[in-house]
Amino acid sequence: MREDDPVTAIEPWLREILRCPSCRSALTDGQAPDSAPELQCTGCSLAYRIDDGIPVLLVDEARTR
Repeated sequence: MREDDPVTAIEPWLREILRCPSCRSALTDGQAPDSAPELQCTGCSLAYRIDDGIPVLLVDEARTR
């Protein structure tokens, strides 16, 4: 696990099954406006932050892109 790349710290098998909790669409890697890594929904306009390599998949804490 590389500390400078927290998005890839998510296990590949877990990345395959992660879905947006709002619309159930797939999530892709992205960057927030402050260059922090996040997971972006391909179906709706929500983006979820990643804290210490752990995605925070809470709709109430998601950012609208």
